[in-house]
Order: sequence, then structure tokens, then C-alpha cells
Amino acid sequence: MRNYLLRLLSYSLLLGILPSVLIGILSYSIASGDIEKKVKDVNMQWLAQTQMRVEQMLKSIEKSATQLANSSLVKASMNINYGSADFESVRELSKEMYNLQSSDVVITQAYLVNLNKNWVLNLNALKPFDQFENQEEFRRYAREPKSILWYTGLASSNGDFAEPVQSVTMVHKIPILPQTNQPQGLLVIRIVSSEIKNALTFPDAQNRSYVLDRSGADILGTEASRQSNQAVNRAVAERLASGSDQPSGLFNMKAGGEEVAVLYRASAFNSWTYVSVVSIGELKKETQKIAELTVLVCAAILLIVLLAALYGSRRMYRPIGHLLEVARGLGGSSPEQPAPSKRDELAFIKHSMQSLVVSRERVEQQLIGQASHLKDFFVFKLFAGQITENDYLFRSAMHDFPAGWKRLGVLALQIDNLQETRYAEEDRELLLYAVGNIVQEVIPPSVRFAPITFNHSQVTLVVTDLEEPEAVNRRFYELAETIKRNAEQVLQLNVSVGISNPFQDLTDTVQAFGECLTALQARIKLGPEIIVHYGDVANSPGAEHVEYYHLKVLEERLVYAIRELQPEQASDVFGQYLNALLYKDGCLHEHQILLVQLVSRLLQIVQEQGIRLNSVLADAGAMKRLMQLQTREEIMHWFTSKLFKPMIRILSEKSDSQFVKIADRLVKLIQEQYEREITLESCSQLLNYHPVYLSRIFKREIGVPFSEYLMDYRMKMAKVMLETTELKVSEISEKLHYNNVSSFIRGYKKIYNITPGQYRESMSKERTV
Repeated sequence: MRNYLLRLLSYSLLLGILPSVLIGILSYSIASGDIEKKVKDVNMQWLAQTQMRVEQMLKSIEKSATQLANSSLVKASMNINYGSADFESVRELSKEMYNLQSSDVVITQAYLVNLNKNWVLNLNALKPFDQFENQEEFRRYAREPKSILWYTGLASSNGDFAEPVQSVTMVHKIPILPQTNQPQGLLVIRIVSSEIKNALTFPDAQNRSYVLDRSGADILGTEASRQSNQAVNRAVAERLASGSDQPSGLFNMKAGGEEVAVLYRASAFNSWTYVSVVSIGELKKETQKIAELTVLVCAAILLIVLLAALYGSRRMYRPIGHLLEVARGLGGSSPEQPAPSKRDELAFIKHSMQSLVVSRERVEQQLIGQASHLKDFFVFKLFAGQITENDYLFRSAMHDFPAGWKRLGVLALQIDNLQETRYAEEDRELLLYAVGNIVQEVIPPSVRFAPITFNHSQVTLVVTDLEEPEAVNRRFYELAETIKRNAEQVLQLNVSVGISNPFQDLTDTVQAFGECLTALQARIKLGPEIIVHYGDVANSPGAEHVEYYHLKVLEERLVYAIRELQPEQASDVFGQYLNALLYKDGCLHEHQILLVQLVSRLLQIVQEQGIRLNSVLADAGAMKRLMQLQTREEIMHWFTSKLFKPMIRILSEKSDSQFVKIADRLVKLIQEQYEREITLESCSQLLNYHPVYLSRIFKREIGVPFSEYLMDYRMKMAKVMLETTELKVSEISEKLHYNNVSSFIRGYKKIYNITPGQYRESMSKERTV
């Protein structure tokens, strides 16, 4: 019986393979399309840059020509009949014409023609115009109506060129008069097309890019390239002649047996057209790697899908298999409903489950007996945000919930402090449950839902038929006051109640409960045993700035008190710290962070002494409890009992053992080095402690100051030397590092009431006797 497993596997494979294939095809199409679009965009940008560069060069030449034509020297020359004797004047004109050259493009030849005086001057020589080789061409220029003309084509072989070449010619009439065909003279500037071509840069050598003049002729290409681009040129000309307002565009076409993308831009300056031809085949080569990568990725995905389908189908079928085994274990079938074929797992399971429906009425009767629990469960789901309006309408009639209300509100009660009461912390949840029973007794069911215990709070959803905001808030306050008063009288508890803003939709219950919790946070600032409305907290001005410097000073004082093992002073300073934190420009949301920082600072004292932190915070949930504290009294009790007392006890034990060790080391140093120059300063360098600290420890553990003990020990050793050696008194004094013999004698006599010499004499007399 594995038919369902096979169908599940087939369906899983179908769901996995189809999206993978579609995504692969779509991703390749999008990627190849994006690459083609980007290449076309880059080429279109290059065309625009090419147009700007060429037009800039041509405009530069045109501007230089206009300046020359309008110069006083040229205007004056139009009225002079120059001959071979006017050498100086001709040289000045030639010099001005040479100045037409620019860094962007080299001018091949320039002509200044005086039609009235019959002379023509180029960059090389002056000659009569009627003897000039190109006089017919220039007369044709003069007959054109425009004042400034641009021409492209082959320049005839003459003195300028050895053979005809493709060139660009600019004709400037003198003077500049609109629509004249009888000018006084002409300024003709000729540029070889290759000069413009050399000034251009091509982004890709594989792309064919060129420029067409107004007649559609390629002014930069060779004869072979012009022949190969004829079809493209015709297509561009047709599109420009179609009357489209767009001066640029792109299209795909067949040219020379291959598909190409043609990009063009028409210039309004001189009617030239800039064309770029890109091979679609070359573009597709760029996407070949994407296609290969896409195939590999899709193949990997298909393999993963296959393995996941095999594994997932078995895992998904496993609970059905278990259900099938359970259904087989149920067994039994009626004549009216025979068992289906065992080849269909789901049908067999369905038949087995249907046999259990007969017990539904009995189960429903049992559920009716648990109606109160279902009510609580429904309200709990309501506060958890798992009930919709439709679900409420379905269940309200079943559970007899309030109806006909216009405004809703949430009342959340929390116990302020269990310290100094007859209850323990473990009784908090039980006490909240007891408060819920009180609410059921003092608040009519018609104005409330079932009270529940939720998130360490006793929560009641109340209703009212009032609409005016002040009246609604007053009504909610009265209900909160009733609950608080009865809870305090019956249970002798200090409690606070938070009231949410009124609302209409049941789906806003979760938000309203959050408003109650926010309102109850005001206990940190306002103190315990309060009834606070969320609107009062939300509309009150926020805390401005906690005086961190003052807190830092108090923190240092607290650290000092802990180090000095003064629990009363530590509690007193911490009380001042809480006052500064919670009441003086207090902040509702910063106090927890600052308290955690304070705990961390205090625990550093323990770590510096090499003590493990768990010996102080033995309770694993101590820090969690700190984050849940709601009143000043709870915070004060936690720090005093959970932190200050254990720390001072442990540090005191540590200090006692440490002080004894330090005092023993100082005594040993005195006994070993009494014959050397020994001071507290030298000992502090050896033991890495401050001299004042060593002095205080030595006095505390030994009972006498360091200097007094050192002098006493040296006198003892001096007495031993007097008894066992023949050293003179002065030598003993020097050996014990006294400044002079007199001070040694005075010190010895002060201790033993006899001078060293007298003591040695007495010892000698005793030996002789």
C-alpha cells in the first residue's frame, strides 16, 4: 500500500522541476536581454559623445572663421585689389588665416576669395581668381542662399592634393548677410575627412561606426565599407525621412547575411547622421557563459530537488504511515459502511476516523462542563492576538460574553512588592489567580470578560455603553479602584493597576494590554500602590536628561563602600543612586540598562580578586529577576540581599586570608633582611602593594607598626650578637644600619633598660663566676 507515496513523490518532483526550468529559461532571457540592452546603451552614449566631439570641432572652426571674416583686416581687404606689390598686406592676411589652425583638428587648406576684385589667397600664395582651378566650384558656393555652408565629398586634385580625397569644406560668405547669392567674398576652409576620423575613438573594434552627410554618404569610411553599409544607410535614411520627431533611435535588421543592431543619431547642426552597427551574433557570444552557468545551476537545482523530493516525500509519508498503523489498530466496520480497499491509505484512514464520530455528542457534553475553562482560554487567545471579530461573534453567544458595548478597556493589576509580607515570591502567580477570583465577585459579568492571569499580571477586559471620553475614563478608573481596594483588603497586598486607552475593536486588545504594561512602568518614577492611566503617561513630557555625572560619582562611592566592606554605607549610597536615577529627571526606559551596568561594575571587584561570579550570584535567575523588578523597594531589596551582602561577605573572607599572608611575608622579609636597608617602600616594590596599604595591614595583623617591629627585631638580634660574638658595639650598630652608635645605644636601652656595653659586661661577669 504505497500508492499515496508514489503520488506524493511525483507531485513533489513536478513542483520542483517546473519552477527550476522556468526560472532558468527566464533568468537566461533576462540576462541576455540586459546585456544586449546595456551594449546598445553604451553604443548610443558613444554616438552622442562622438556627435558632441565632432560638432565641437566644426563649431570651433566655424567660430574661428566668423571671427576672421568679421575682422577689420578682412573687411578692408574686400575693397582692395591686391597684386604682387602688396606683399606686406598679403602676408598679414596669410598670418590671420594660419591662426585658424586648432589643436583639435588640422585645417588642410583655407581660401580667402574676393569676387569683386578678382583675387584668391590661400595658405600658400595669392593669385587671380579667374585663373584659380576651383573657381567654378567657388562660384557655385557663392550662388547658394545661405551665409555659412558645409559640404562633403571628393576634393579635386590640384595644388593642395596629389589625387582626389574625401574632404569636409566650410564656406563662409563675406559679409554675413542672410539669403544672399552675391557676396563680396568667400572664406573657404577645407579639412580632409581622415582628420575628423583620427580625432574619434571607437569603444569596440568589432562595431562598425561611421558618419553620414546630408546626402547619406559615408564621409569617414573606405569604398569597401560604403558598399557593405548601403543597406544599413538606406534603412537609416528611410527612418529619418518617415517624419519621426526623434533625432535618434535603434533597430535590428539583416545586413550582409547576419543580424545586426543599428543605432543612429541625426545632428541638427549640419544634418549629419552618426551610425553604429553592432553584430547581434557577437552579443550572443557574451551570453554564452551565462547560458552555460544557467544550465549548470538548473542541473544542480534539479538534482537537489530530486534528493529533497525523495527525502521529503518519505518524511511526509511517515506520519501517514503511522496513522495507517493506528487506523488498522482501531479496526471494526459496520455493514452500512464497509472498509475500503487497503490499497488506498487515505480512504482507509478516513473510514477509521469516521468510526470515531459516534462519540462526538458525549465529548460535547463533557466540554459543556468545562465551559468556564473554555471562556478563560478564549480570553487568553484574545489577549494573545489569536481571535478575529468573526470568531468572537461565533463564540460570544456560546460563552455568554458581554454585548451591546460601545467602548472597551483593559485593566492590568500587578503586585508591587512581596517583601516584608507573609507571602513568598513563589506565591505571586497564585495570588494573581486569587485576585482574578475577587474580580469575578466584585465586577458584574455584564461589564467584563473572564479575568485571566497573563504575563505576570491579572488582566480584565471591561466594557461600557458610554461614549464620552472623560466619562469612559472615569468609569474605568472606578472599576480599577474597586479591584485594587478589594485585593488590598482581602489579601493584604500592595498592588497597582494600569488602565489602557478606550477602544472599539476587539482586535485592539493586544495593543491595549501593552498600553497597560507601559502605564505600570510609571511605578518606577511615581512609586507603588497607584492607579495610572496610559493617557497620563503617554501625554506627559518625557524625561530630559539623566545626570550621568552625578550617577558616576555615586557609583564610585558605592564601589568604595564595597571595597571597604561597609554594607550600611553601601545601602545608603545605593539609596541615593536610586533617587537620582528614578526621581531626579528620571527616565522610564533607561533605568534597567544603567542598573545592569552598575551590577557589571560591582562584579568587576569580585573578578579582580580572582573570585568566581557564581559564588556571588548563586541564583541562576537573579539577573532575569532584576529585569522584572517594577518598584523601587524591589530594586533596593534585590541589590541589598542578592548583591551587596554576598559580595561583602566573600570579599571579607578573601581579605582576611590575604591580609594574613601579606603580614607573614612582611615579617619574613624583616627576619631575613634585618641586616640590610629595609623600609616599607622597598617592601612595597617587592610585594607590588602601596606602602600605606602594607602599613595598615601590618598594624592590623601584627598589632604594632612596621617600624616598631623592625626596631624590636633588630634589638633582639643585637642582643644575640652581644652574647655570641666579639663584635664591638659600633660594629653591631653599623651592621644593623643605625646612623650612629648613640642612636643604637638609646634604642637598646629603651627596650632592655640597659646599654649594650653594660649588658656585655654583665654577661662576662656571669661567665667568670
